Amino acid sequence: MYKTILVPIDLEEEELTQKALSHAVMLAKIAGATLHLFHALPDASAFMSAYSFGIKEFENEAVVKADEKLHAIIKTIDLPPERLSHSLSFGTPRDEVLELADEIEADLIVVGSRRPNVKTYLLGSNAAAIVRHAKTTVLVVR
Repeated sequence: MYKTILVPIDLEEEELTQKALSHAVMLAKIAGATLHLFHALPDASAFMSAYSFGIKEFENEAVVKADEKLHAIIKTIDLPPERLSHSLSFGTPRDEVLELADEIEADLIVVGSRRPNVKTYLLGSNAAAIVRHAKTTVLVVR
């Protein structure tokens, strides 16, 4: 059924992360699939352009903190370690998720989403953008 399940998560949205992860883990167990967790960090240059000094230190610190959080989440997942992986990158969540899905040949993307509000109606959500542009199946969990 599924070989590789990609789970993009927002480390600041614990409730959404847990909902998406519970579905993804269940599907990975049923299918014998690997699970790949991913977090997109905001592009530091977008808000640090005026302060070019220190940008690498800022990025390095952000990566270390996000990696620690991902490792903590992975420790809670009831799957063999060889079926778990994770990655981080800087950029827009939609673009990074879609690129990674192609790269790891994910056959399912499981993404958490809130109920739409005025902001998401006007600007769109990451989940909606992933659904619109993904080349593979996407499961949106609320």
